[in-house]
Amino acid sequence: MSNAALALGGATFDGLVKIEELAGQGMITLRGDLTDKTIVKAVKDVFGVTLPGTRETTLASNMGALWMSPDEALLLCPYEEAQQRGNELAAKLSDAHALVVNVSDARAVFQLKGRALREVIAKLAPVDMSPDAFQPGMVRRTRMAQVAAAFWMDDTNTARVVCFRSVAAYVFGILSASADDASAVNYFTR
Repeated sequence: MSNAALALGGATFDGLVKIEELAGQGMITLRGDLTDKTIVKAVKDVFGVTLPGTRETTLASNMGALWMSPDEALLLCPYEEAQQRGNELAAKLSDAHALVVNVSDARAVFQLKGRALREVIAKLAPVDMSPDAFQPGMVRRTRMAQVAAAFWMDDTNTARVVCFRSVAAYVFGILSASADDASAVNYFTR
């Protein structure tokens, strides 16, 4: 696999939170019965993580698994390993009812860092972002200002947003507008 070409060339914005387009993230979509022991074992063997529960993440160093729907997980790895790991997973699942697709180049990933990240996301997504309702280790696949996106928190001050590459400029724009200092509501940072 060649080097990742960023959708926006590494765009950044600094406001209520720092927003940064992340360099290539390896992403493998896995469709199938996420409780099937063959699938669970294959993911553990190839990615070194367990499949997460509903709306959860399993992250370990630079590897991870995100619940996307009852029959879909998004598997994370270094970009340069995505094709090889996807091929290995597909081979292990050749006799299972499953689909494995490398979607690394079809997605864009943004990192949000700062105390106000809950506020920035809450302005855009119909998700309860209160600390009791959404915590690190959880993921939401939803809409952000009417485009498909998913997001999760790595820790209390860091979140990642993934969207289709084709709407990366739009998502970066709405994240930046939401993070503009002039638009502060301070609901979660009081």
